Amino acid sequence: MKELLSGNEAIARGAWEAGVKVASGYPGTPSTEILENLVKFKDDVYCEWAPNEKVALEVAAGAAVTGVRSLVTMKHVGLNVAADPLMTLSYIGIVGGMVVIVADDPGMHSSQTEQDTRHYGRLAKLPVLEPGSAREAVRFMKEAFEISEKFRCPVILRSTTSVSHSRALVETGERLPAAEAKFERNPPQFVPIPVWGRKLRAKVEERIAAQAAEAAGSGLNRIFEGDGGHGLGIISGGIAALHCRDIFPEADILKLGWAWPFPDELIRRFAATVKRVVVIEEADPILEEHVKSLGIACDGKNLVPRCGELTPVRIREVRSKVCGEPFEVPAPAAEGLPGRPPILCAGCPHRGVFFGLAQFDVIVAGDIGCYSLGVFPPLSRTDIILCMGGGFSMTQGMVKAGEKRPVVGIVGDSTFFHSGITGLLDIVYNRGNSTLIVVDNRTTAMTGHQDHPGTGMTLMGEPTAAASIERIAEACGMKRIRVVNPYDIAQVRAALSEELAVDEPSLIISRAPCILKERKPLGPVLSVDPDKCRNCKQCLKLGCPAIETAGGARPAINAQLCNGCSLCRQLCKFGAIG
Repeated sequence: MKELLSGNEAIARGAWEAGVKVASGYPGTPSTEILENLVKFKDDVYCEWAPNEKVALEVAAGAAVTGVRSLVTMKHVGLNVAADPLMTLSYIGIVGGMVVIVADDPGMHSSQTEQDTRHYGRLAKLPVLEPGSAREAVRFMKEAFEISEKFRCPVILRSTTSVSHSRALVETGERLPAAEAKFERNPPQFVPIPVWGRKLRAKVEERIAAQAAEAAGSGLNRIFEGDGGHGLGIISGGIAALHCRDIFPEADILKLGWAWPFPDELIRRFAATVKRVVVIEEADPILEEHVKSLGIACDGKNLVPRCGELTPVRIREVRSKVCGEPFEVPAPAAEGLPGRPPILCAGCPHRGVFFGLAQFDVIVAGDIGCYSLGVFPPLSRTDIILCMGGGFSMTQGMVKAGEKRPVVGIVGDSTFFHSGITGLLDIVYNRGNSTLIVVDNRTTAMTGHQDHPGTGMTLMGEPTAAASIERIAEACGMKRIRVVNPYDIAQVRAALSEELAVDEPSLIISRAPCILKERKPLGPVLSVDPDKCRNCKQCLKLGCPAIETAGGARPAINAQLCNGCSLCRQLCKFGAIG
């Protein structure tokens, strides 16, 4: 049977067919939909959103050592969070198959970096598989579990934004029987204290050599023969290799689906059949460097962009360099259309917080989430963003460095549970003096409204305890804690004024649900009375997309966009908005 599936849907389907029993993860675009689709099989598979990626990986590892098949999902930057247990798990190994699904984001469509997960495979000494399409994803998932169990180690399945979100007709099958959990005690294998860890380390090297030999004959690596007679050979992987098939029809193409460890003999045999080798890979020259280390002359990043996604147009540019053909980059389809910069939604509760912060001379450390959009004009109230949880932790460094201005740290509610708690604890314990804000919109909004420990609902759709941000902060030793309504500008301004003035850390919780999740208006649609409006443009300082103006014209409210939050009405001194 064939179904039209996205890459993420196909990964979920492949996991289910492979008999996976436990799945954990943390939402992050472009990986989020994997668990959202796998949970549709909740009669067969236990699925959960973990507080962060480290916890998620540890949950999957716990399941795998009992003998059942498990998986963990995350985006590429999430693997940074999960790297600690991943490195040790490579040594102690697993019993049931375990797949670590990581979605990279070449082109940084929704991410702060473009890091290449293949580095982690090499660092952790774990196999990396790289499907190039949704059609390949089901098979690659099944193979990943087989490889994992054969070598008793986790396998990394590396997707990318284009693979995760593109669609294809996929051949689907039946589910394999799931194993029963039964943990067998074996401390020398599962307890990597130095006396046993040194032996485990040696076994890892033996495992890599065996995996490289296996990769050489694996059907995951394929050679596509070209039209012939041109002597051009391309070595590539993932979706870039499939693009190369279309753009270089005359070339022989070695597509490496088993991306690491490298199948050296296969690479040598392929190179011997062609006159010229070109390595075309997204992100870092990991494959190119290895090909050169084998003594094979090749072109690579001297012709292929290092930054950004290798779209068909960009690979067509590469062809022009490889073949010496003229090529004019086509104009963007949207050329001439007005720009649509990212902006907080009309009625977004975060807007009141950032507008309030704009009234004070403070430094604002932001974080990863919808509220990162507070950096854009006219709010312009975020000064630095590092990573999840950094919105709290960085404030401590600024304060202790002697920064004279007050420092404010902002995280979202999901980020608070992910990695904000430890930053808050550090500030309290080490006698910091930051004003901390949790913008609590009752969901993980930016990735599509997933639940988290504070929402009272699990991924399986079961009601559960809702963790309290206030009580956790209190348990950490925070003395000054207050909740504000972000739609009340006076209340937000008063809270900020008071908390910025005290000589101790404080926590402000801005609590109001995400307007897109609630899907209902906050109040009646507002409008501007042109007879009362003085065109002072104070309302435009909110940056609300529902308030429109052109040239010197008076502002008007778009009734199709207005959610009735009334922030603009509170700013109008002339009573023109009602």
